[in-house]
Amino acid sequence: MPVLWLVLIVAVISAAGYVIGRTRAVQSAGGSLRKLHSLPSFYGANTAMKAAVPALLAMLVWLVAQPLYINSAVTTLIPDGEIADGSSRGLVMAEVRRTARGLDNAVAGGFITEEMASSGRAEFSDMTRRLKEAGQVVTGNITQTVLTAAQAYRSKAATGQMMMSVVVIALALAGAFWGLRDAHADFRARNTVERGIKAVLIAAASIAILTTIGIILSLIFNTIEFFRLYPASEFFTSLEWAPSFSGRGGASSLGVLPLLWGTLYISLVALLVAVPIGLFSAVYLSEYASSRVRSIAKPLLEVLAGIPTIVYGLFALLTVGPLLLAVFGDSTGLGWMQGQRAVMTAGLVMGVMLIPFVSSLSDDIINAVPQTMRDGSYGLGATKSETIKQVILPAALPGIVGAILLAASRAIGETMIVVMGAGAAARLSLNPFEAMTTVTAKIVSQLTGDSDFASPEALVAFALGMTLFVLTLGLNVLALYIVRKYREQYE
Repeated sequence: MPVLWLVLIVAVISAAGYVIGRTRAVQSAGGSLRKLHSLPSFYGANTAMKAAVPALLAMLVWLVAQPLYINSAVTTLIPDGEIADGSSRGLVMAEVRRTARGLDNAVAGGFITEEMASSGRAEFSDMTRRLKEAGQVVTGNITQTVLTAAQAYRSKAATGQMMMSVVVIALALAGAFWGLRDAHADFRARNTVERGIKAVLIAAASIAILTTIGIILSLIFNTIEFFRLYPASEFFTSLEWAPSFSGRGGASSLGVLPLLWGTLYISLVALLVAVPIGLFSAVYLSEYASSRVRSIAKPLLEVLAGIPTIVYGLFALLTVGPLLLAVFGDSTGLGWMQGQRAVMTAGLVMGVMLIPFVSSLSDDIINAVPQTMRDGSYGLGATKSETIKQVILPAALPGIVGAILLAASRAIGETMIVVMGAGAAARLSLNPFEAMTTVTAKIVSQLTGDSDFASPEALVAFALGMTLFVLTLGLNVLALYIVRKYREQYE
């Protein structure tokens, strides 16, 4: 049974439990609400909660545990001799899962029967031919062992899905009967419901933490898989980025240093644009602008943060790039710039995008400096500019530094502006008018197309992502450390 239908069935059982539980509680009090410990709605909510929560939790745990169990059971069907050099058992299992999905699609399209998809009696050549006709063979790595394992994987997944449906519906019904048994006048339904709501709120607050853990684990596992196929020493020390998709990476050079250099170089140019403009804008809006000007200028400035990055990329490609080429290209005799895509093109546009990040955060931090410090400075005879330079900015400096570091993290993770404005060349150069690329751009290019995750060229995207994650995490931690250590508390 599809998961959506299962959720709808649980929802119907819960809704019915709410109505019946509410009615049953009122009837137990003889129709007098004063005899009830809690409001009737609490008795209905108690029944609905007991019907839905255990069933949905069981379904969630089942959906997480079932793939792990099936993987461990099916992987025993793959002998060590079937794992080719340069591959691993995890990559072969990825091929098995892909083939299992191909069997499902082929059955849905009528290219094979359900009996052929679930049975190992069909001839291998006939099955692969039908899968190719259905467009479900994306690589040439399907072997008899992989096909047999895929059929077993599909069979176990179907059995597990059926068992999950039975267990979830049974738990929903049992929970509903449990809630109806408690639907009487003396039951403290309000206390139970409030404890349940508190647990739900705690679970909701934990989603961000669990999501972060899931992202880290997915990166770690695939990064480990990559380093099993490609030496970590070459990845972190090689000065060349030259992936080759022939021969499973035998001729590839996957050094991350040129990509890191391009990432940091473009981010530096962007910060050189965003920090002065954003900081000066914040000082003007907080100290010089009238309330009328501020009410108009601040929202207009923050509109820059809402523009999609693809629009910034088009602006870099169609406007900024040709403008820079006309100024620094061969037409003016300088000859510094040979094409529209360059570090300067992407850096300037990215800097414009980061202006609202710096200005808004800095504006809030400057406004948090107490007015009494300004008045004290004026009372000592300081001018407005001297007060800003010697009192306000030093007091707000830790927060401003934190805002700059957060903007740097945003710049390091940018993709579309780099792809369209900086080019795709991985090189180590100090010339800002040359084309370069970043880690994020190469992650996109390495995962574009039919990647089977059976080669270092596809798995390197996860190693790049892990490197970028560690870099941005370090910047965020540094920003929080600076803000917490050096900020001043004002009453």
